Amino acid sequence: MGSPARNVIGTPLEACCNDPVTGYYRDGFCNTGAGDFGAHVVCAQMTPAFLEFSKAHGMI
Repeated sequence: MGSPARNVIGTPLEACCNDPVTGYYRDGFCNTGAGDFGAHVVCAQMTPAFLEFSKAHGMI
């Protein structure tokens, strides 16, 4: 087994989501691999205010 995946500051990744489970590997982490042809590498928790703003400005 390889070393644990790291974030941009070099520390081990922390779980992002578990309800629903997200991520390329559907393990709750923003980890990726050679088979990921997209860019599933950012985890963010969006607030209702952010989503409302985005919708109002045509971003979603």
